Amino acid sequence: MPKTTGREKTHPNENAFPVGLSGPALRALAHAGISSMQALTRYTRADLAAMHGMGPKGIQMLEEALAGSGHALRSGG
Repeated sequence: MPKTTGREKTHPNENAFPVGLSGPALRALAHAGISSMQALTRYTRADLAAMHGMGPKGIQMLEEALAGSGHALRSGG
């Protein structure tokens, strides 16, 4: 059986999101069915903020990671 780091248990796509994103934020993404950074482009900052477990630091980390790849959260909301 493969050794797990604990992060896999928090989100099935452990490498899809920035390292350092909290467990509650990863669980919020998993609960919403968000499995990739690209999928985040369909959501607004307000959508993420409304997710239980997603805080301002997590949103900022995700926004910075998206910006680093030339993407952004959806405008509005």
